[in-house]
Amino acid sequence: MLWDFSIGRTLWIVLRTWPFVVFRIIVYTAITATYILATGTGAGVGYGVGHIWSDPSGPVGFAFWGGVIGFTLTSIVVYWIREYILYILKAGHIAVMVHLIDRRPIPGGAGQIAYARQVVTARFGEANVLFLVDQLIKGVLRIIAGIMSSIANLLPIPGLSTLVGMVNAVIRMSVTHVDEIILGYNIRRDSDTPFETARQGLVLYAQNGRGMLKNAVWLTIFTWVIALLVFLTTLAPAAAVLYYIPGEMAGWGFVLAIVFTWAFSASLVEPFCIAALMQVYFVRIEGQVPDPEWDRRLQEASSSFRDLKDRAVRQVTDPAVWGRATGL
Repeated sequence: MLWDFSIGRTLWIVLRTWPFVVFRIIVYTAITATYILATGTGAGVGYGVGHIWSDPSGPVGFAFWGGVIGFTLTSIVVYWIREYILYILKAGHIAVMVHLIDRRPIPGGAGQIAYARQVVTARFGEANVLFLVDQLIKGVLRIIAGIMSSIANLLPIPGLSTLVGMVNAVIRMSVTHVDEIILGYNIRRDSDTPFETARQGLVLYAQNGRGMLKNAVWLTIFTWVIALLVFLTTLAPAAAVLYYIPGEMAGWGFVLAIVFTWAFSASLVEPFCIAALMQVYFVRIEGQVPDPEWDRRLQEASSSFRDLKDRAVRQVTDPAVWGRATGL
């Protein structure tokens, strides 16, 4: 097999968690609609303001910058609610997928979301704890991706710089969902020390990096193909919507098609990738313990890993004091 996960079982897991899929569609569709509305409104307001200028190009220029302002303001709002999205949506979805992978019973219907929230709260407490753990994991993943990329850079073959660059880009993309995998490992362990469990999970991932990378690369290629098809499908409708907005806003059709593609991927493709990679990860680490050599390499290479390890020590030493463990 080119990959180590079951496509059929992965699809079953995603479909079994349909309340979260619907929740994702609602959230990301709302974000997409907000982008369209804010960009269109900003362009319309800008076009109206531009009429005060005698220069004929004034309305068009103001429409463009009005669209930019609307798009930027929406992006700021999305940035600030990312912690809520991670805590309620992503971590909750991961929790029920982990239980399905382990063949544990989960509720059906809307009760699944409330159940998942209880699981996440039991593991991480407040949203800011989960968010901090997630950010530290992402910081370490950049180092892991760099270590994997350095292998490609050492290939003693002349004239392959372009190919190596493409390989490194795929490697960087392939670690996109590893933070969710580590969060899933945390939930699976029923850990009440998330910093320490995340540290162990990262070391286990690094020591199984070659096998995980193979599966992640195939999923990355799959994601790119689906994203391209969705982008091409939505480009014409997005341009049609902006056709009725004053000014020369055709370029925004391209931008909004990208936003819609992101929303589709986040709603449907991302859960499939996470479920597939968690299956592979849980099988590969079965019976393993964290390798001290990899622990040392990550500690030397990553300040985020050192921070994670320091917080893990403090949390284990004084687990009752969450504020001291999180530094918040």
